[in-house]
Amino acid sequence: MAALLSGCGGGVRTKGSTAIASFLTTAQGADRAAFEARVDRPAVRSDLTEQMAEVAKRRAVDVGEGPSEFALDRMITPQAVRVAASRVAPGWPATPTAAQIVPHMKAKDSRHVCLEEAATRRCLLSFTQKDGVWRLTGLQFTPPPAETAAFRTIGPAAETSSSEPP
Repeated sequence: MAALLSGCGGGVRTKGSTAIASFLTTAQGADRAAFEARVDRPAVRSDLTEQMAEVAKRRAVDVGEGPSEFALDRMITPQAVRVAASRVAPGWPATPTAAQIVPHMKAKDSRHVCLEEAATRRCLLSFTQKDGVWRLTGLQFTPPPAETAAFRTIGPAAETSSSEPP
């Protein structure tokens, strides 16, 4: 059984790595339509929402219904993909070859693979094959530092000097 699974994973990794290499090359370019054709936007939105809810839970922050689709769509960009991919390993190329990608891939099953960060083994970019086409379905969310601007006084109270009446 192990030989069967490793063989399946190898084939998926080989096919997936070629598609990912092509996708990362597209993310480097200016062809927004080609980028969008390789992104399953609803799946990436869902993935980001789940990750953000988990971060909020760990920080004891109530996010209500979560981020808006508008906010999520602003996070799903070629630049975000480039930043995530750059975290694979030190010196990682902007447009890696399929052969460079294979050692950093995890085959989850015959239709799902991810590109992992070498140091942590966390999935940075996840891809799903449907109808013979590989599309981005997950993007690692990097939360801001715990210390945020929420603790600063903003607005009229911050602008009032001590000599003026409130």
